[in-house]
Amino acid sequence: MANFTVSPGVSLNEIDQTFLTAEPIQVGAAIIGPTVKGPIQTPVKVTSYTEYTTMFGDVIESGSQNYSYLTSIAAYSYFNSGGESLLVTRVVTGSFTSATSSIITNGDSNDAFTLETISEGTIMNTGASGTGGALATGTKDNVRWEVTSANTGSGTFNLVIRRGDDITNKKNVLESFNNLSLDPNSSRYVAKAIGDQKLAYSSANNQITTTGEYPNQSRFVRVKSVNFPTPNYLDPNGTPVATFTGDIPVAGNGTFGVATGAPFPARAGKFYSDIDATDSQGLTGTNYTEAISLLSNTDDYKFNALFVPGLTNEAHSAQITSLITNTQNRGDSILVFDTTNYGSTVLTSTIQASSRDTSYAATYWPWVRISDPATGKLVFVPASTVIPGVYAFNDRTAAPWFAPAGINRGGLNTVLSAEYKLTAANKNALYESNVNPLATLPREGVVVFGQKTLQKEASALDRVNVRRLLIALKSFIGQLADQIVFEQNTATTRNAFLARVTPYLETVQQKQGLFAFKVVMDDSNNGPDVIDRNQLIGQIYIQPTRTAEFISLDFILLPTGAEFPA
Repeated sequence: MANFTVSPGVSLNEIDQTFLTAEPIQVGAAIIGPTVKGPIQTPVKVTSYTEYTTMFGDVIESGSQNYSYLTSIAAYSYFNSGGESLLVTRVVTGSFTSATSSIITNGDSNDAFTLETISEGTIMNTGASGTGGALATGTKDNVRWEVTSANTGSGTFNLVIRRGDDITNKKNVLESFNNLSLDPNSSRYVAKAIGDQKLAYSSANNQITTTGEYPNQSRFVRVKSVNFPTPNYLDPNGTPVATFTGDIPVAGNGTFGVATGAPFPARAGKFYSDIDATDSQGLTGTNYTEAISLLSNTDDYKFNALFVPGLTNEAHSAQITSLITNTQNRGDSILVFDTTNYGSTVLTSTIQASSRDTSYAATYWPWVRISDPATGKLVFVPASTVIPGVYAFNDRTAAPWFAPAGINRGGLNTVLSAEYKLTAANKNALYESNVNPLATLPREGVVVFGQKTLQKEASALDRVNVRRLLIALKSFIGQLADQIVFEQNTATTRNAFLARVTPYLETVQQKQGLFAFKVVMDDSNNGPDVIDRNQLIGQIYIQPTRTAEFISLDFILLPTGAEFPA
């Protein structure tokens, strides 16, 4: 509408119709399981497989054998197929602690400060230094430190974190921290520059508790304590205080030790295919309990799919029940789990699936054989280990509301073979029981050939693509709704909300996610009684697109000279 002044004149108005609808905050997948190293019961977000291996490792030594945890194989599958972010929660059995190391000071030969590894377990113990500076148990998975230079005139020193398996003539520097100080008043105070926070799970309130004052800037170590701080190291004339000069660390390098907790015991060849109720990769189902509970927190942890390779409904029913309950309560993700242990049958898989009824979970069968990306060994792994890659590829090439199945988006190119080559009857039995078959197709190899959720009643939500469509819509629109909490409950606020929701739904419709939609947020559902209760109500009607899973093609033979129907 034009805005005229009292006196005659020309009104010049701007009408901007170029507003861009913000994209939803992207959330990725989450995974719970054992890892080689890393913080315990502390969800950590990684954005590449390289970052994953840096934080959590890849190969574990058990006796004379090398293995990879299923967690690592699943992470590889996810990132190798285009996944962008993965929330990893490490679980262990037994008591684990960090490795520590003291930095020896210069003139006084005391410990100026103590470093502690963020990762926990005996794998972080590096052992004593030997010939050429090699550490007795230094590996690519642990670290060592080196003070490269020190300046008593300024009270500063440089510190680097090196990989545990390097040597004096071939240093592998992971991180560098320059111009560090023991002066708490300095911006380069060692605890501030490196970080001194320690995170730990608290079962009392089902949260991560934090000790320490400064966020961790290092990926590998934290400052456990500063034993000899040097407050106001320089006097007003810029001269070092004499009593502090002996506290500056001397140039040199050191190791880490005294950590406790073995990654897992020697298993005499058992590992991948020997999952049962009492032993799954060296763990039991109860070892997952706290991590499962922790990830029920929707405020702190965001993800759209959760994977737990190593847990099966057959052997860990109680944990699967908790996972399903949490996923339903969250309402913003889908759970993928396995029904059976290795060596089971179609019948066993269908029986296990029949005990579950939810649109927030999906399961796939049978197990598959792959080449372990870290060791090169040919191993059988449960389907949930490779499905993260299918979901990632589907989302990268299409969208979450497309079916993560079929030749175009459900191909398992890293799978060498399935545990069982399913017959048509097998596939029918599985699909009728809401188990998605991994079918072996000529020329195509092993392919995901189903996309049912575990919901028994027929509806749109008995399909994975529709459940994931709802997850995507609720995630984005929920983020918009968060922005108008405590705003004035007026038509202006409602229209501003609609102006952002409608273009987004139009985009989803253009990308084949919806047939049609309608958003109602006006006086019809926000009358005076609603407003007086400080409520704002919106109704979003959607018609999700369906997938073509059953295709019938009629080949009709006509006699010579017959006309084709119009």
